[in-house]
Formats: sequence, C-alpha cells, structure tokens
Amino acid sequence: MKISARLDRRSRKTYIISFLVLLLVEISIAIWIKDDFIRPYLGDFLVVILIYSFLMSISKISVLKALIAVLLFSYAVEFFQMINIVKVMQYQPPEVIMIALGSSFSTWDLLAYSLGMTFTAGLEYYYLAMIRT
Repeated sequence: MKISARLDRRSRKTYIISFLVLLLVEISIAIWIKDDFIRPYLGDFLVVILIYSFLMSISKISVLKALIAVLLFSYAVEFFQMINIVKVMQYQPPEVIMIALGSSFSTWDLLAYSLGMTFTAGLEYYYLAMIRT
C-alpha cells in the first residue's frame, strides 16, 4: 500500500483531548519532577507535541505545515535564549513569559524538539495508514 504525501487531519476533538492530557502531564512535570532528564528533555519533547495539538485543535492548517511551524517556533524560542532576548530588549516580561522562554540555550533542547516533532509525524503517518486499510 502506498501512503500519500498528504496527511489527513484527525478530528479536532482528538487534538483537543491530546492537548489537555499533555497540558496536565507538563504541569505535573513542572510541579513534581526536579531531575536532570524528565523535566528538561522529556518536557521539551512533550511541549512541542502539546503546541502542535493546540494548533491543530484551533486551526485548519495542514499536518505538514503545522509540524514545520511548531518546529520552527520552538527553534526560534531556543534561538532567543541563545541571544538572551530579555537583555537585548531591556524589558522584564511577566514570569509566565520568562518560564516559556526559558533561560539558557541548549542544543539538546533542539534535539528534543526535533525528536518530538518526528514522533508526532510518525503518529500522523501511522494514523493515515490505519484509516486507509
């Protein structure tokens, strides 16, 4: 069976549910996990899936465009950390924004984002294969 290059979207309900579940997981990690692997790396892996799920639940963007947009957005946030955008702008944003922006650049974060989007793309292709059989 040949899988088309075009990925069909799932229902918005699926994306909303996955967003809410991932949001609870991310909040739980932030509150209760204080380690050197789950919080920094698994959290970054999951956060791009969370953002992707949110984007897919509120828009009609294609799967491929959403995957690319979320990956570029996460890379941009990491780049802003590298140039220390807060100091460059000479503005102290609210604490919530500071938490979202993070505080330090890491190539490992870029890898976690890439793996998260690769995993998500794999799930979408798997879903497409399942509905076509």
